[in-house]
Amino acid sequence: MKTRPRLVTSIPFWVLVVASLAAIAGGLAIVLNGIDAMEQVLNDPNATVVQVYVGQSWVVVGAAVLGAGAIGIVAVLALAAAATLTRRPDVAIETIDWNSDDETAAESAVPAAPFAPATTATPLAVEDADVEVPSTTPAPPQAAAATHDAPKLDTGDGSTGR
Repeated sequence: MKTRPRLVTSIPFWVLVVASLAAIAGGLAIVLNGIDAMEQVLNDPNATVVQVYVGQSWVVVGAAVLGAGAIGIVAVLALAAAATLTRRPDVAIETIDWNSDDETAAESAVPAAPFAPATTATPLAVEDADVEVPSTTPAPPQAAAATHDAPKLDTGDGSTGR
């Protein structure tokens, strides 16, 4: 029987929580470090353009990592709310009588249906079937032969068989 584990014991849930918190902490550290570096460079009259723009790039990268961590925390909260609102199915537990010496499974009270051989379907009547008949089979009755369109044979005397 498969049941969903509780959210508190779910390893992927806790991996998401830890990764989101680490992303928030790392992104915040990158942003604060980049802002501090930009502040020092902007107050320095000898700062080059490269030093100023590198600080801005690091702040943007840190903000992206911080945003990914925030989205992860929102996903954790939504997952926790959904798990709280859904009802977990009850699991039936079978108890085993260890004192019983009977090792066979209990027979069902309803007897099994008796074996019924498969019936064959009525054959379909097919017109003009190509069936090979052995030469020892008697010819069909004349009435059946009259209803059949027999091919016209060439008798060789010039007549068309009419």
